[in-house]
Amino acid sequence: MKISASFAAAIVAAGMAATAASAQEILIRDAKVYTLSHGILEKTDVLVREGKIAAVGQKLKTSPDVTLIDAHGRPLTPGIFAGLSQIGVDEISGEPSTVDDSVKFKAPDHEQQWRPEFDITLAYDPQSTLVPVARIEGLTWTVLEPVPGDTIIAGQGAAITLDGRQDAVLPDSRTLFVQLGSVGKELSGGSRAAQYMLLDQAILEAHSQGPVGEQALLHPAGRAVLAHYLAGGRVVFDVERAPDILEVIKFAHKQGMKPVISGGNEAWRVAKELASAHVPVILNSLQDLPYDFDRLGSRLDNAAQLHRAGVLIALSSGDSHNARTIRQLAGNAVAHGLPWDAALAAITKNPAEIFGLGATRGNVAPGQIADLVLWDGDPLEVTTTATQVWIAGRAIEMRSRQTELRDRYLKAGAGR
Repeated sequence: MKISASFAAAIVAAGMAATAASAQEILIRDAKVYTLSHGILEKTDVLVREGKIAAVGQKLKTSPDVTLIDAHGRPLTPGIFAGLSQIGVDEISGEPSTVDDSVKFKAPDHEQQWRPEFDITLAYDPQSTLVPVARIEGLTWTVLEPVPGDTIIAGQGAAITLDGRQDAVLPDSRTLFVQLGSVGKELSGGSRAAQYMLLDQAILEAHSQGPVGEQALLHPAGRAVLAHYLAGGRVVFDVERAPDILEVIKFAHKQGMKPVISGGNEAWRVAKELASAHVPVILNSLQDLPYDFDRLGSRLDNAAQLHRAGVLIALSSGDSHNARTIRQLAGNAVAHGLPWDAALAAITKNPAEIFGLGATRGNVAPGQIADLVLWDGDPLEVTTTATQVWIAGRAIEMRSRQTELRDRYLKAGAGR
């Protein structure tokens, strides 16, 4: 059977009924496939079987009962990364009962209580209204990032798929988040140097086998968690200023951590050092104003300069309720010197590699999870929309609370 790719109600119904492990076959015919691994393939078919990409090529043959989607030459890309976010964890920012992104323990003023064992993914709600709002825009996965509470170690996060399942955490993506720079300074007694003094103390405790003392930063569970990240674990350091970035590189490598820079408004100043140390950067390519003294060197070609230096970059707006603007970040990065294909990679392939998912996500290639988006135009143009999204081979219903409200009030006002 042949079905148009615009609003295919039959495909949606079939996809919603199927699971990623089903035997259903989907053949997307005659697409302009942005593989991210083998360039752009015109008039190409993509065969999906049991939630994974089974084949990519021209005039693919398959079973008679395959669900066939005619792309009519339109762009097909991997699913888009929603950035570092709190999707499904912060529902209404102004209502505390719906916000679960940080942990705060009111300790005496002279004490610190660090809780690296805090895991934000345990609060994830797959029924959050933010999930369908994001995924109908082509966003298929995100990394949940805890927000610093009273200490510079915010806790742990991980990548999650946005297909609506409860067990949404993706394997091998567990990450520790640390806030440094001027924000971390205020959480560390008022000095950037104190950040490393406290981190050194916490690391000594993580390596210790002795009892927990009264002035300890970590509980036993925290010791175990931090010790894991000191053995090659991924740690995202939220830091902006160039000298702070250099200090993070030196510190993380000395302590056995695998560092990732988040923010990095002045990362262009130390691009060579980042490339040499193989440290990736997650940035917002629209930030060009000196919002504070840590970001005096902000500039719109930050992404382009980092890419030219050989730094692996990914983009993130940090806005959970408007995560879809990540394509706007990519498009603007192109306008300021980043090659088009590098911009698409920065919201698909690169973040998957940074968070340990490169073997399963971020490309259109056989063996990859079938997170796919069919577009009605250039994916990096703000006027382009996703006509169909698949997550693990399942067609996502292209509807959210926002579209339902739109349709309700358009209908109500039609007779006026």
